[in-house]
Amino acid sequence: MSPVVVIGGGVAGSCVAYFLARAGRPVTVVDAGIHAASTVPSALLNPVRGQAGRVPERALEGLPFTWTLLRALVTAGFDIPHGATGVYRPVPDEKTRAKFDRHRPDGLDAQWQNPAQVPFALTTGHTAVLYLPQGGWVDGAAFTRAVREASGATVIRARATAWTAASVTLDDGRTLPAAHVVHCGGSVGTTWAGLDGTHRAGTMLRLHRAATPAPVSFGAYLAPAAHGGVLGATFEGPATRWRPEVLPLTSLEWLLRKGLALVPLMDTAVTGAWSGTRVSGLVAGPDTAGVWHLRGLGSQGFLLGPLLAAELAGRIARHGAGDGLSP
Repeated sequence: MSPVVVIGGGVAGSCVAYFLARAGRPVTVVDAGIHAASTVPSALLNPVRGQAGRVPERALEGLPFTWTLLRALVTAGFDIPHGATGVYRPVPDEKTRAKFDRHRPDGLDAQWQNPAQVPFALTTGHTAVLYLPQGGWVDGAAFTRAVREASGATVIRARATAWTAASVTLDDGRTLPAAHVVHCGGSVGTTWAGLDGTHRAGTMLRLHRAATPAPVSFGAYLAPAAHGGVLGATFEGPATRWRPEVLPLTSLEWLLRKGLALVPLMDTAVTGAWSGTRVSGLVAGPDTAGVWHLRGLGSQGFLLGPLLAAELAGRIARHGAGDGLSP
């Protein structure tokens, strides 16, 4: 049986490979290994998004699904730094609090707290803090690597230059036969393929220590990481294609101001930086040529990626033997 060939080894592609393998399908992952936003050193598992507090469709399913998969991988022996610490969302005024409440769906486990109730110091000026006890953070690179290795997929380090529903051509001239082809390219892969999407570059400063014991997010976010902590946000405007990231001094100044607006950062040293670009414009399913896609997850790769990957893998697997959607 020819394998299912997955193009892209980020969180989407790795999760598709994992669930296809669990459904009994042989899998090959073609991964150029160039610029994966999935290597983010501390990704938030946060169902309440942005400064309007919107909750993505299916976030209440995706969040526990990701935690279940992560715990299964840890039980299997994979080292994945993470913290099921909850997430704190401070808001500056009653108008913003009302927005959060307006967008809050039934079933969301969330509690408003007075800033004085938060078990660490916040910068003054916050009206209230929404505590999301089921949220947390995960080392993106470790999670992605673990789920890809756990899949047992054959990994080919190459760039896919062309594909059909039944084959993938690599940059070294080889052609791989495929039972199905799944395109899971991120910002770079989507740009190479000429596919639509909105690309947003983000910046993260690595800190010598975690500024807070749990993620804090509004406009920017501070979170623990495997080593120290991070301060991250999206500053540069959206683009129609990927371009190499830069960190202008204006971005650095803006990011530091955002961090200082959340918590006091005295005695916190910056030890390095990470940059990555996410692509949004979700596509999950086959195109008219019969090629499957899971791409355009944007900032929700770890929140929704595993759930959507399991469902997509189930749809593909039903073309042969097996189903199996649970971690």
